Amino acid sequence: MNVISREEYQSTYWPKLESAIEQLLTQSPKDYIPISYEQIYSCVYKCVCQQHSEQMYTDLIGKITRHLQHVSEELKSSPPEHYIEKFNTALTQYMGALQSIVPLFIYMNKFYIETKLNRDLREDLVKLFTDCVAEKHVCTLMPLLLQAHSTPFQITPSTMASIIKGLYALRPGELCPPLPSVLLLSRWKRVGEGLASDLGWRGTPKTLGSLRQLSAGALLCPCP
Repeated sequence: MNVISREEYQSTYWPKLESAIEQLLTQSPKDYIPISYEQIYSCVYKCVCQQHSEQMYTDLIGKITRHLQHVSEELKSSPPEHYIEKFNTALTQYMGALQSIVPLFIYMNKFYIETKLNRDLREDLVKLFTDCVAEKHVCTLMPLLLQAHSTPFQITPSTMASIIKGLYALRPGELCPPLPSVLLLSRWKRVGEGLASDLGWRGTPKTLGSLRQLSAGALLCPCP
């Protein structure tokens, strides 16, 4: 394998990786453009073998952090009537992107992040969303979710369920305030009951109960 200098990494290899990451973070299903996963994986593999793991990890975190900061700024400018949908779109799009990004960097994860940092790439990237987006917006999001509960069909139950599932995935132990028990509706209780085990919840029992209450209400549907 030819030696990859730092300059070659910065001028040739990282730009390819950055372009693929940008596409995965921003594309929607309707404008999907195929990515050469084999080519990207090969770039990652070569960079790890040539001792560029640390720089590549730093670049990856920096790239995604800047993207999430932009997402957060866009959410701040969203009007209340569109805020829940915008948050759900941002969350689901990001989690969907991770399903491709993490496997592409699996070699870096195995031989650098896990062995030298004692962490996991997916957990690091989920935490980025928590730090850059969720923590900054949860105080706006939760009152809107409660308000939506009192307005039937303001947003769909599937959107509510998606947000709750996402909050479980983020493990927001300190993010969610206690929620009133009025949100409990037995029809939707199953939503909250299964999510903790499905998504590896590690939050506090108090927060887990709060999210179960919100998910149990489906969050807005006054169905019998």
